[in-house]
Amino acid sequence: MKVGYLGRRLASAFVTILLIALINFLLFRAMPGSPERILMRNTPNVTEEMKQAARVRWGLDKPVFPDQLIAYFQSTARGDLGFSFAARGAPVLDVISARIWPTIILFGLGELLAIIGGLALGAYTGWKRGGWVDQVGNGVSLVLYATPYFLLGMAFLLIFGLALRWFPTYGMLTAGAQYHSIWDRAADFGSHLVLPLVVVAIGLIGQYAIIMRSSIIETLSEEYVTTARAMGLRDSRVLRHHALPNALLPTVSLIAINLGYIVAGAITLEVVFNWPGLGTLTVEALTARDYPVLQGVFLLLCVSVVLANLAADLVYAMLDPRVRT
Repeated sequence: MKVGYLGRRLASAFVTILLIALINFLLFRAMPGSPERILMRNTPNVTEEMKQAARVRWGLDKPVFPDQLIAYFQSTARGDLGFSFAARGAPVLDVISARIWPTIILFGLGELLAIIGGLALGAYTGWKRGGWVDQVGNGVSLVLYATPYFLLGMAFLLIFGLALRWFPTYGMLTAGAQYHSIWDRAADFGSHLVLPLVVVAIGLIGQYAIIMRSSIIETLSEEYVTTARAMGLRDSRVLRHHALPNALLPTVSLIAINLGYIVAGAITLEVVFNWPGLGTLTVEALTARDYPVLQGVFLLLCVSVVLANLAADLVYAMLDPRVRT
């Protein structure tokens, strides 16, 4: 990979992250509500001196420009995202760290299953285009692609959780349960994970299948596929070794973008299943007007999208050297 191409992509990502950090600072400073009131809302008989002391402690007594802006960029560069109002002074980084792993487990596994299932379905339906398999598979993919996470989640919750009672309906572990071994805890965690994991995978399979089907159909008209067929190679070999590697190129960007939007997708689905991840944390922070936590989650989401797009650009350049020029 050329150094110039890599440098341009890194510089573009760096500038984008700086702009995101600036917007993050301005957006939450413009929101209504007095931070010291939120901090001391559960403290009776609050005096003006106590409010002023709280403002000084949290750095809210200084001018927004340039003091708070400079302090914000300096602390963010150090990995210090401030302190949570709702958690009574706990570092935002600790609050987010405690809730990020459930989201990564849920959406990471769901993304992996969706990639495998969606690419396989799209490749097969594209290869067998025009047949009943293609019509059924493409129709199902379109329906899944158009269905929101929360709607799928509620449907699965009502059918498999409430009606059939096959799986738990909320949470990551059974409240108050006593586990005799780590395997009992893992089994309980797995039973809670099944429904939201299936919803994530099904919700993502549709778009992967649609993109892969279109890519496979496009590659079928290429000369190298025609040549491979003329050489007498079996269809399965032509698909795996000639059509599929080139058809994967458009899906690289889609996969990377979806990885970056894990937090955004987590909000609605985690609320449906009460999954204790970043999605439910965002809703809790919104309800409590916990602006530092919202700032941290917003920054994490945006930086994840930027880094995912950067990774997609680099991988795409490795797969297709033409984009480097």
